[in-house]
Amino acid sequence: MSKKIKNIIIRDYKSRVAMGDSQPKDAVLISIRGVKAVDTTRLRGTLAKKNIRITVIRNSLARKAFEGSSLSGLTDVLSGASALVYGSESVVQVARALTESIAKFPALELKGAVLDGTLFKGKAGVEELSKFPTKDEAIARIVTLVVTPGRKLLGQVKGLGSNVAGIIKAIETKLEKGEAIAAI
Repeated sequence: MSKKIKNIIIRDYKSRVAMGDSQPKDAVLISIRGVKAVDTTRLRGTLAKKNIRITVIRNSLARKAFEGSSLSGLTDVLSGASALVYGSESVVQVARALTESIAKFPALELKGAVLDGTLFKGKAGVEELSKFPTKDEAIARIVTLVVTPGRKLLGQVKGLGSNVAGIIKAIETKLEKGEAIAAI
């Protein structure tokens, strides 16, 4: 293969997983060796419904494409037949989809994943990553943690305020009826 063609392939690898700012996203590396062609098509179709794509890659060219990027951690697990799995959403969602798919396609091998430059090696690493919260889920948890004390404080203040308002209302109704108010 000529150097020009290799450079085209390397650019293609970079563009497939590039975000708007040309920085590579996080991704999962799998091996589909041993998975039948029909099952591979089903797997691709299942993942495509979730905006997740699979690209079969050449290891040597992928190493060059991943140099200096957040995907460089995957070079440790680039061996044998490899395919890069990535999506428009979080790599956590990609890992979740793959761990669900492994039951249907037992020949599928999870080699590893990268999240923010951290390598999650092997099937155990990808399964661990699938249990992480996505960015949106993490933000929702943080907002809940920040808002909860304020909500509780507001409930306490409102509760005391309504108690005082209830006492004043009771005094007012007694005075309107002409009843005497006992001194405490």
